[in-house]
Amino acid sequence: MSNSKSAQGLVGLKNLGNTCFMNSILQCLSNTHSLRDYCLHNSHRRDLNNNSRTNTALMEEFAKLIQTMWTSCSSEAVSPSEFKTQIQRYAPRFVGYNQQDAQEFLRFLLDGLHNEVNRVTVRPRGTVEDFDHLPDEEKGKKMWSKYLEREDSKIVDLFVGQLKSSLTCSHCGFCSTVFDPFWDLSLPIAKKGYGEVSLMDCMRLFTKEDVLDGDEKPTCYRCKARRRCTKKFTIQKFPKILVLHLKRFSEARRTSKLSTYVNFPMKDLDLREFASENSINAVYNLYAVSNHSGTTMGGHYTAYCRNPNSGEWYTFNDSRVTPMSSSQVRSSDAYVLFYELASSRM
Repeated sequence: MSNSKSAQGLVGLKNLGNTCFMNSILQCLSNTHSLRDYCLHNSHRRDLNNNSRTNTALMEEFAKLIQTMWTSCSSEAVSPSEFKTQIQRYAPRFVGYNQQDAQEFLRFLLDGLHNEVNRVTVRPRGTVEDFDHLPDEEKGKKMWSKYLEREDSKIVDLFVGQLKSSLTCSHCGFCSTVFDPFWDLSLPIAKKGYGEVSLMDCMRLFTKEDVLDGDEKPTCYRCKARRRCTKKFTIQKFPKILVLHLKRFSEARRTSKLSTYVNFPMKDLDLREFASENSINAVYNLYAVSNHSGTTMGGHYTAYCRNPNSGEWYTFNDSRVTPMSSSQVRSSDAYVLFYELASSRM
């Protein structure tokens, strides 16, 4: 098996017509160690919601595809057409052959997989509980358990973290906190005079204090009036797999693209300064990147992934898979970054 390069997940995916966005994300997920094993060991079968309301074909096709990519003995590229049929059924926006956004695709795919292997089959009735009197750390934990009462799957185990948003009233100083789950973080690209910014600059911009004034003034819980407030994000709970999306496209219908070079660490990305509490562990290693080259009109997606077995980096360009040097991984095409918590290898 060792001499066949394709035996270790180094299998290309056929482009079915502008599906490079899909192939790029599938390769990043195929090299997500724990997710790959979940599929290879058929563990997803135990979790499938086989009740009549839920379709389970998307998870089945995804697992089948991953299995083919990791057990195939030929170096022929695999066609993801069965999988495409299922993702289109789940998210009709992917019907047809238009170029789509890789990060949006990732969101829909993870959401679809999660729904089919959610361990919660009967969701509890929504009860309104007041956790506001609790200290923040307690409140965060309670909100997290409340989330898990409804959404609990292998996908959540791996990809979901918790964001804390603090709102402080400039008038009376009262601080209210909200805790929300996140599946990825969309980072604004810090503008510097030079052509290069660091990933930490982007993280700092994402978490920097924002002033809400004018039309945006929220109602202060204590003053019972609309007041000027400051808002700040911190990370309450770090996920095992951290997906960072660099906002290269303008919100206004993706007409312009920022090709700023964002310098991101391959190893030991230390995010402790963004933690709400003194977090024990927030150090990450990069293992995959979804790249977008070209313009919004005529762009192309590829993936750079570190093989979980060999630790070597490869370029996945649709059907073609080629070895690459880790020094080539950073480029101004990087669009979605996949990091793994340093201690989370199970």
